[in-house]
Amino acid sequence: MRRLLASFTIGSALALTGCDPATTTGASYDPQPYVQFENAEWTRDAVIYQLNTRQFTKEGTFTAAQQHLPRLAEMGVDIVWLMPIHPIGQEKRKGTMGSPYSVLDYRAVNPDLGTEEEFRAFVDRAHELGLKVILDWVANHSAWDNPLTREHPEWYLRTPEGEFMPPEGTDWYDVIDFDFSNPDMRRYMTESLAYWVREFDIDGYRADVAGFVPLDFWETARGELNAIKPVFMLAEWESRDLHAKAFDATYGWEWKENLQKVAKGEANASAMRGFYAGHNVTWPQAAYRMIYTDNHDQNSWDGVASQIYGPAYEAAIALSFVGPGIPLIYNGQEADLDKQLEFFEKDEIAWKEGRYDSLFRQLIALKTEERALWNGRYGAPYVDVPNSASNDVLSFVRGAGDRRVFGVFNLSPEPQNVRFELARHHGSYVDALSGEETTFDGEGGIALAPWEYRIFRAAE
Repeated sequence: MRRLLASFTIGSALALTGCDPATTTGASYDPQPYVQFENAEWTRDAVIYQLNTRQFTKEGTFTAAQQHLPRLAEMGVDIVWLMPIHPIGQEKRKGTMGSPYSVLDYRAVNPDLGTEEEFRAFVDRAHELGLKVILDWVANHSAWDNPLTREHPEWYLRTPEGEFMPPEGTDWYDVIDFDFSNPDMRRYMTESLAYWVREFDIDGYRADVAGFVPLDFWETARGELNAIKPVFMLAEWESRDLHAKAFDATYGWEWKENLQKVAKGEANASAMRGFYAGHNVTWPQAAYRMIYTDNHDQNSWDGVASQIYGPAYEAAIALSFVGPGIPLIYNGQEADLDKQLEFFEKDEIAWKEGRYDSLFRQLIALKTEERALWNGRYGAPYVDVPNSASNDVLSFVRGAGDRRVFGVFNLSPEPQNVRFELARHHGSYVDALSGEETTFDGEGGIALAPWEYRIFRAAE
């Protein structure tokens, strides 16, 4: 009825103006071919590994971190994200060593981490091993004593009193805001981004507080970077518009926040089901959502991941790989990182073979081998499988036929005996982690312990 009423209203309006609806519609509508965002081919099944060079080794240098690259490649990660590598400002510095996000020089290397030649060797070795390297880029603000404040003071925002200003609404008193209405400032920042791609062959960027910077800047910069080589761009922000022309990936903050509420008993499986449904319906098909259980911000300011998630931690890790999204591993997670790393001081990771090391390796291998689990449009969407305990258990398939993955996650502290209401998952499977064969045909169910999960891959 609504559709008929709408058609009548439009047709009546056109009649009143003396226009033929068919003629007017045909003349005014010029369909254009759909342009899909171009992700670099090597990102299709990528897993990201965040590396804090300062804390990664006792030495805290590129050369020392380079010794870990063969291990990371063997582990199966694809993209190594380095936290900012630039010299750090002295003025208003936080702590002894300062924040790496207080940039003194956008075209130099922090001598604490090594030399330009040592950084180049790190990138070259990563490429030899099949790894990509992206840099953390701080476009929104610089250190107070960055030479640009003297050479181009007009490139910065000012308070009503005419003073340099930190980003509004933050406690980032060690940095000051750029003014992106200045075209010369934009050109400098874009050329600086291009510099590291052109001169050091890096493979892209993670953009710090990307939403604090105008979108048209990122779209222009992405075009110029892609003219040099295909790059990968990750935005620290959660917005669909960023995916149109600028970024491959954005943060899945909602995923992390919802799952932490589930772990605390403040929400249930419906929160995660809602996240995936929202992603299917409202986000671009090509959008990669970065999904993580730990990163530098969470670790330093919120707490240790294993304590935040408690008994739900392992299930959270597994879901970050099996559900849609590009997964992130924070350095030290594979070694059971059990402390909050200092942000402004030296505080190295204690390396050991951790409880979750083998799990990460299995999950990375599964993501690589099962195309249904690939990123964005390369993979398959989340399809909910309704079950008899929907408030507590999340069940879904990705893929079709013998290329399906079926996941069942008990997101509650109570045991569950689950039966499934529809045949979306029926077929023969192999447990992806144990190798046990099983068949789902509507006759049986699954018994799950508290926070237990099962991942099945279709038998070929």
